[in-house]
Amino acid sequence: MPTYHYRCKNCEYDFTEQQSFSDDPITVCPKCGEEQVHKVYSSVPVKFKGHGFYRTDRGGSSSSSEK
Repeated sequence: MPTYHYRCKNCEYDFTEQQSFSDDPITVCPKCGEEQVHKVYSSVPVKFKGHGFYRTDRGGSSSSSEK
């Protein structure tokens, strides 16, 4: 199950919740009870592994295929 990060606009309380994709997003703050909660989105780290991501990673010999 994915974990989502939430923040309350009213009291600035940060919390995370594990929810199914089909669950509705949380809107009520568990700390202050106000309906001011929104999801916080952050960048996802990307790590490239393997061959094919750089010019030098092409298959075969570069001297015989380039002229």
